[in-house]
Amino acid sequence: MTDFIVALGLVLVIEGLVSAAFPGAVVRAMERAAATPPQTLRLVGLISAAIGLALVWLIRG
Repeated sequence: MTDFIVALGLVLVIEGLVSAAFPGAVVRAMERAAATPPQTLRLVGLISAAIGLALVWLIRG
């Protein structure tokens, strides 16, 4: 459980730094995401989750 909380914290740090450093790009990315069909977002999300799981499995395995 500790590893999960640390990973969540790192995600928040990265998201915060990107938003602080490039606010305009973040807004444009959100606008594009809002205009993207749900099926495409779902597919990208599943692929991202699978890649993330594979990375964790390879490193922590």
